[in-house]
Amino acid sequence: MHKELIYIFIGGGTGSVLRYMVQQLLHERIVPYHFPWATFVVNLLGSFLIGLFYTLSDRFNLSPEVRLFLTTGLCGGFTTFSAFSNDGVTLLKGGFYGTFLLYTLLSVGIGVMAAVSGGMLLRR
Repeated sequence: MHKELIYIFIGGGTGSVLRYMVQQLLHERIVPYHFPWATFVVNLLGSFLIGLFYTLSDRFNLSPEVRLFLTTGLCGGFTTFSAFSNDGVTLLKGGFYGTFLLYTLLSVGIGVMAAVSGGMLLRR
């Protein structure tokens, strides 16, 4: 087995557990489901972190294994496109078309900006 796969496996498991913890915390605080806040926050934070981790790995010449642990593993396990898609379907089925459009545009737009911001943070 390649050691890179072990790093990705450990990072992915860690990211998934962190996502679950963040989502549980947000669902305890935000009870009425009018907007998929937990998935939104997790994906934006993950987008910021992946930009940060790629810049960090370049700046400090991190090993490929550490970079894979942080980006493919940790961020890949932490963020969730499938939950984003399911939330969108739930909003559409509920007739919340405006919320669906807002959620989709904000998730993609702010997600890309978060990744760029994370990358720019360490470049200064």
